[in-house]
Amino acid sequence: MRLRGKKGALEILQAQPELVVLDGALHQGKWQQLFGNDQPIYVELGMGKGRFIAEMSVRYPHINFIGVDMYDELIYRASEKGKELHLEQHNAAPANLLLLRANIESIETIFAANELERIYLNFSDPWPKAKHARRRLTHPNFLNKYKESLNDRGEIHFKTDSRSLFEFSLNSFAQLEWKLGNIALDLHKDGPREDLVFTEYESKFMEQGMPIYRLEAAVGEQAIRKFRETIQV
Repeated sequence: MRLRGKKGALEILQAQPELVVLDGALHQGKWQQLFGNDQPIYVELGMGKGRFIAEMSVRYPHINFIGVDMYDELIYRASEKGKELHLEQHNAAPANLLLLRANIESIETIFAANELERIYLNFSDPWPKAKHARRRLTHPNFLNKYKESLNDRGEIHFKTDSRSLFEFSLNSFAQLEWKLGNIALDLHKDGPREDLVFTEYESKFMEQGMPIYRLEAAVGEQAIRKFRETIQV
């Protein structure tokens, strides 16, 4: 969603290089160096206002998180949320969170092979018209790009309120023969899943009683083995 322009947003982002990355291609293959540790990297593609990625970074300090969006206004909102939550919970600036301005279509120029461990796709634009199918972030063209960046433990976690997008995505994952688990057709049917972090959209849809669709896709070989062991128990 495009927000009304925040005056001076770009200048504000440029003034916080410790949190905001404006040219991800400069760090391809070197993201862990930028974080200054060897913790696994989880990325949210299309983070919106940043509630999800900011809360995840607070809840899991031993994981590095990157929130990606292409609009200065949204990155500004996310930076404010991230700093606020880390100050409240850790009394410090975010150490395991980066916000990246980038177009997801160019993800292969931003992350190197095996650089990521998990990708989150939360309430992506469903692009409902058939002629726009290739723009959907779960189109096989995008999934193949993600696969290149994911390591042996790589997974994709996907949530949407769009039944048509969910069905399309199931077909896309099946086409690539990835293993799927934790599939939910109404994620919060029995009450809010407090073990999961909600996005802004998710909270809104829950209040309206709308079903949330969710799945986890195992992409890397180790992730696939773990999935198989789980369903055999």
